[in-house]
Amino acid sequence: MDIKKQLIDGSWVTSNSDAVRDIINPFNQKIVATVTESDESDTKAAITAARKAFDQGDWATTPAAERGKIVHKIADLIERDREELAELESLDTGKTVEESLGDMDDIAGVFRYFAEMADKDGGEIIESPIPNSTSKVVHEPVGVCGQITPWNYPLLQASWKLAPALAAGNTLVMKPSEITPLTSIKVFELMAEAGVPAGVVNLVLGPGDSVGAELSANDNVDLISFTGGIHTGKKIMQAASSNVKNLALELGGKNPNIVFADADFETAVDQAMNAVFFHAGQICSAGTRLIIEESIHDAFVSAIVDRVKNIKLGSGFDESTQMGPLISEDHLNKVVNYVENGKQEGATVAVGGSRPDDPELQNGLFYLPTILTGCTSDMRVVQDEGFGPVITVEKFTTEEEAVRLANDSIYGLSGGVFTNDIAKAERCVAKLRMGTVWINDVNLYFPHAPWGGYKQSGIGRELGKTGLEEYQETKHIFQNLKPEPVNWF
Repeated sequence: MDIKKQLIDGSWVTSNSDAVRDIINPFNQKIVATVTESDESDTKAAITAARKAFDQGDWATTPAAERGKIVHKIADLIERDREELAELESLDTGKTVEESLGDMDDIAGVFRYFAEMADKDGGEIIESPIPNSTSKVVHEPVGVCGQITPWNYPLLQASWKLAPALAAGNTLVMKPSEITPLTSIKVFELMAEAGVPAGVVNLVLGPGDSVGAELSANDNVDLISFTGGIHTGKKIMQAASSNVKNLALELGGKNPNIVFADADFETAVDQAMNAVFFHAGQICSAGTRLIIEESIHDAFVSAIVDRVKNIKLGSGFDESTQMGPLISEDHLNKVVNYVENGKQEGATVAVGGSRPDDPELQNGLFYLPTILTGCTSDMRVVQDEGFGPVITVEKFTTEEEAVRLANDSIYGLSGGVFTNDIAKAERCVAKLRMGTVWINDVNLYFPHAPWGGYKQSGIGRELGKTGLEEYQETKHIFQNLKPEPVNWF
């Protein structure tokens, strides 16, 4: 099997250490690829290439419209190779091909959005307090960007970083998750094909404790953008202080869905499932906290349990599969322990709560879709991000209690409110401390709406106008058109 390589300064090369890593399909734990494993020296070389491309190259000064055309071309190529990319994503992650195909459409849309944004900001003239002068605000690229992406949505999360960074004129070094690098490798090939100059984009493939740490601490990196777990995010934040890097952090969530008794019952049940069981709950915005009004609690739980029992587990390449496996054996063990700890805290397993006993699934890293009832907000199972196909259920009696429970978390990424009373929905939304709140829907996002969280869910925003601004510095330019001595001294 050929070894897939890293991209440094326009060349595909193996690691200086000659280390490699096998990439495993979580459905059957078979090796699907072998990739070079980068180390600190490779990362330093990639950073040096990006620094040179920014300081001495033409990308930052290329007209924004020209950069936009290249970013558009990347989208064209993603659409051309959509099926190949989707298959790679499903091999990497275990998710269904149908989900991965949808991801590819979203990814192309992200590149097109930022391609269109590239030349739409010509600066702003602001009023000067001094006669015979001009005052202008312009936005310029930050410089060299370090980008660290997660394993759950490898290429989608990469697109949220790559597209705005390129549109704004930056150079970059990206480190995808070491266990799901295949689509990132492919899209870096496509970026070269689209005409992105050598050194502007660089790809390293090693683990976080070496490659990610070097990206975070290296003084030649001007910005670090990270999507992943809160504990790693805190380490990156500390390392970035070495040269006071710009920071963009998306650190996950423990996202509540509030269901009032006056909500459309069937829609709320359906959306409560959609909120969690796509990609086996391995979604930062998964609505894993279900907070139900007491008067409908029992009926709602009964309805969702009945539907959960019918979820079809299997290979992502089987069209009948609705939910695939978890990403790795380590993560499966974390989810198993998460549920066991919840049971010890007093939660009741209404459905699921174990690995499946289907012989056809025994080689895969599967966990049954699970609902835990009798939960209260002081339980760790309610507070911790389990990142698996597990819903915890709480109940409330008043609107104020629902909001208080929903806000009782260190996280503030997203949440949902289900009610047919629009005034009630608006009151709740105004009080919920979250970056995104859906009313009668869940997990909907699009490129022109910002994405990010309050509290410990992170810093900054991706997507939307603010997603481009993360990759820009703001400069004020003042010009005196009639200079003369001040004669102060």
